[in-house]
Amino acid sequence: MRRAICPGSFDPVTLGHVDIFERAAAAFDELYIGVFSNVRKKPMFSVEERSRLLAEATKHLPNVKIVAFDGLLANYMLQHDIGFIVRGLRSVTDYEYEQGQAQLIKAMHPQLDTMFLLGRPEYNSYSSSVVRELLNFGGDIAPLVPQCVADFIKNR
Repeated sequence: MRRAICPGSFDPVTLGHVDIFERAAAAFDELYIGVFSNVRKKPMFSVEERSRLLAEATKHLPNVKIVAFDGLLANYMLQHDIGFIVRGLRSVTDYEYEQGQAQLIKAMHPQLDTMFLLGRPEYNSYSSSVVRELLNFGGDIAPLVPQCVADFIKNR
């Protein structure tokens, strides 16, 4: 069974993320979406909230599993027999960062591979940080996020 993981903070999940999940889910038997708390960021939503929103946004993908974990990604992958990391790329800057991370993981764990999926041009400006900034200034986030996220924030 071919398993992959899309790790991220997803604070909150955007339509760009969902696009990557849909395409990755079509390429693998099982796709894990790994929610973690990025120590370099102060999250707007709890891990539990992000996990629930991801589950709702991906309920149309039967082979997707939402998991939350702490610790090293590679360790989680080895413990759960996951062979691939899938990363979405919006820009050259994303590539440069992700390439370094992929090379480090590959050097430490040669059996693990990273695959990159290019973001669709219509989603390349969508990011969780843009959504959070819009929220802070009262902007409309509905065009950038799944409906469940827009509803959750409206009712929060």
